[in-house]
Amino acid sequence: MTHSRLSEGHQPQYHIARTAWKTLEPYHAMIYFAPEARAAYTEAGLKGFWMGYFASRAAAMGAVSASVVAATFFNFHPDMVARTIPSAWHLSSPQRVLAARLHVADAALRRLLGTRIASPEIAEAAELARHATEGCAVAGRPLFAAYTDLAWPAEPHLVLWHAATLLREYRGDGHVIALMAEGLDGCEAHLTQVGTGNVPREVLQSNRGWSNEEWAAAHTRLQKRGLLDEAGKLTPRGKALRQAVEDRTDQLALPPWYLLGEEKYARLLQLVEPLSARVVEQGGIPIPNPMGVSWS
Repeated sequence: MTHSRLSEGHQPQYHIARTAWKTLEPYHAMIYFAPEARAAYTEAGLKGFWMGYFASRAAAMGAVSASVVAATFFNFHPDMVARTIPSAWHLSSPQRVLAARLHVADAALRRLLGTRIASPEIAEAAELARHATEGCAVAGRPLFAAYTDLAWPAEPHLVLWHAATLLREYRGDGHVIALMAEGLDGCEAHLTQVGTGNVPREVLQSNRGWSNEEWAAAHTRLQKRGLLDEAGKLTPRGKALRQAVEDRTDQLALPPWYLLGEEKYARLLQLVEPLSARVVEQGGIPIPNPMGVSWS
């Protein structure tokens, strides 16, 4: 997967970035569903699941305001964010929360992976994934940039988790760029995802804080643009717009895989796939989920 081969015919092979994301995402995203999280974040001074979520994911940016978190996370209702931020920073500190988050990652991965945690395959995957992050520039990627300032963990399974986190937030920042380029706000983005039929409304709406009235208003706006039909399904025009978002997201996520090269990219995915499969099999992430990751 060299740069020239990816760009062959002046059309980057976007699926390479998407395949990498789908393969790595369970290894990272188990952090949001791990039962170990509640106790660890409570011990760090936080209160409730959502305070733990927003504070732990945002802590790399420091004790930032609710507006900064809402801007970088993009698709959560700002009022939902404001119910926990900046209160979290009065109850705890970014440093304490980050330490708790790493503890959760360690404990959860040890539980989910069992004896595989010390395998040479994890060490090899960690080295490859860390190298891939060196292909990611910080420009226009605020959440990714914050994570680049964190120290790398010492143990290979946590190096791999941190690399997966960096690669995931790099892609996520690019996804926000793609959504905004197509004129979609946070709530509308959810409706277009639900409109694909891949993620149920009930998985997204309540978990992102949008009321029925706000959801209906977004539906009306998208209908007026010819993107959704009355039932909430994507129209042909809506499908084209959503595909444009996905293509742009994948395109913006290609640099780390350009850097890694074809053989190392294939090897990384070969190593990580059984690890992520194990995470899914052990219930580490639900299917379906708000991230839109499927597994079979």
